Amino acid sequence: MNFINKKTISVALGIAGLLLPQFIGFEGLEPAGQLALGIFLMAGIFWICEPIPIFATSLLIILLQVFLLSEKGLFAGSLLESGYTPQSYKDFYGTMASPIIILFLGGFSLAASAVKFGLDRTLTRFLLKPFGSKPQFVCLGLMVSTAVLSAFMSNTATTAMMITVVLPIIAQLKEGDPFKKVVALSIPIGANIGGIATPIGTPPNAIALAALRGQGIDIAFSTWMMLAVPLVVIMLILAWRILLFLFPPATDEFKIQLDAKINTSPAAIISYIVFGLTVILWVTEKLHGISSSVIAFLPIAALPALSVLDKKDIRGFSWEVLWLVAGGISLGLSLQHTGLASWIIDQVNWSSLGSLGLLIVFGLVAYGVANLISNTVSATILVPLAVGLGVSGAAGADFNMGISIVTIGVVVSLSMILPISTPPNAIAMSTSVIESKDMAKAGIVVGVFGFLITLGFSLLYWPLFIK
Repeated sequence: MNFINKKTISVALGIAGLLLPQFIGFEGLEPAGQLALGIFLMAGIFWICEPIPIFATSLLIILLQVFLLSEKGLFAGSLLESGYTPQSYKDFYGTMASPIIILFLGGFSLAASAVKFGLDRTLTRFLLKPFGSKPQFVCLGLMVSTAVLSAFMSNTATTAMMITVVLPIIAQLKEGDPFKKVVALSIPIGANIGGIATPIGTPPNAIALAALRGQGIDIAFSTWMMLAVPLVVIMLILAWRILLFLFPPATDEFKIQLDAKINTSPAAIISYIVFGLTVILWVTEKLHGISSSVIAFLPIAALPALSVLDKKDIRGFSWEVLWLVAGGISLGLSLQHTGLASWIIDQVNWSSLGSLGLLIVFGLVAYGVANLISNTVSATILVPLAVGLGVSGAAGADFNMGISIVTIGVVVSLSMILPISTPPNAIAMSTSVIESKDMAKAGIVVGVFGFLITLGFSLLYWPLFIK
């Protein structure tokens, strides 16, 4: 019976989810929708239980869509007979190079060059310097530095780098000083919050933007920052005060020793120029009209061409993140094209909830799910449903699909109660300075306040930008 384990059970459940809709006819759902529902159920089970890596599940989704739902698939003829026009297989493959994927790839290129030439550590030293040696302000400095880096780098990479910065700080604190926990927690919380600030900060942002773009709502890089940065600033200040309240420091003063020199080699200077030029073009997108995804190809092409990045650097990109996001985009295509999203939405009387009720429901579900599974997976599952709700019109004329999708994207990033909620949380736990209960205590308070503040933004501020 040794072969019966969690992985085996998860695989069996996933296969059952794939096959079940094909044997149980769901009223009002066409054959193409039945196939899409099976893929959706299998994906959800695999993403939650992880019998295979979550990025592998995304690739499996694309494979199944090509074989089962495309014009070149096994059932193309029978689907045509049922009145459904199968999508081109190129649509599913195309998600691997969608504009959002290119935007993220540009971010990876910039991050790789920043790490390679020490720009990240130089920026950290520069950002921390004004905060002095008082513990409470050092904590704020760590959170701000982490958030700024996380806005343009992977949350995971930022946390891994910043943890190496704070370990010497933790070591010089007295045994039993609660401020050790503040220092350790400030990094993942700063990374999770900071990732919200830009479109490339975290995968849920990319998933939200891809869904919006698919519905003709194109949010510029600078517009996203205008939506998100005020919320990020408020959340950083609030999270800072919460940490100090929960774990008051026993130390009055200490200094941070951070050895970081500016690299002046030709390759480093080129990387700084490309980094600065790309960011400037991104934040001024509305002035020149060049799409952020087009701008993103500048570092992708320029950094290898100018010998700043080599083969080893490119192999180090987080390709699995791109595959995960592509699978989510692809799944969204099927949910819309087959009518599955509309069918799911028709099962609930959404219009009775009202626009505020819908925002609350989506926000609460996103928050609850993202604390238990990856925030990226949570956004991947929930965003297509919000799109379907808006497209179907089932929510009523007052429903703002754009704001609902942005709300989901933001709320999942504020879900950080457990070590499994986000990679930054897991990295912080590896320091052995904090326990799960410490993370849960801080995560619950920050998350609840974050949800309420996000709800306030979605009602009062974001409607100024998203009509």
